[in-house]
Amino acid sequence: MPTGVALRDAREQLFDAAERVLLRDGANALTSRAVTTEAGCAKGVLHRHFTDFDAFLAELVRDRIARLEPQSTALRQSAGTGTVAANLATALTALFGPLAVAVVGLVISRDALRDRLRETTPRGIPLLNEATTMLTAYLTAERDLGRLASDADVDTLARTLIGAGHLLAAGEGVDPEGVRRIVATVVGGVVTGG
Repeated sequence: MPTGVALRDAREQLFDAAERVLLRDGANALTSRAVTTEAGCAKGVLHRHFTDFDAFLAELVRDRIARLEPQSTALRQSAGTGTVAANLATALTALFGPLAVAVVGLVISRDALRDRLRETTPRGIPLLNEATTMLTAYLTAERDLGRLASDADVDTLARTLIGAGHLLAAGEGVDPEGVRRIVATVVGGVVTGG
């Protein structure tokens, strides 16, 4: 391994390397050695930036959660436009790409990582929890606009959409038609306009 070679934005390079390993080889293959080898740097680089490997993984997950914010903003801003079902299907299809499914699998498979993430996500499964919040905010906005029934339980709708979407993506990969069927089934009875 090269030593003494400066990495520009080492944090992002390490995160990108971890994602490649995770997608290619799975959560069990994700080690500090695999990440630094993939990044083309010495193992010590990771430990100069993070206290230990679980701290690195926790920051990786938090960084990926933060990347939901633009999608969440765009979804909230779409309230009142297009159709509720199409907006939800688009959001779920974008949300459940291979990386998101792999990150959720990583979180589920590592107890120490979940413990670290409890500092910022005290309940639920990190990433899925924040995605549920995103859908709840959107569904609330649509309900407030009168495009969902006034008594629609937006919390349950959001959880159902996230759970069903994750199961579909984890089992078969993202299938836009499958996502559309899930959305139509879940929200079909409460959409009143749009």
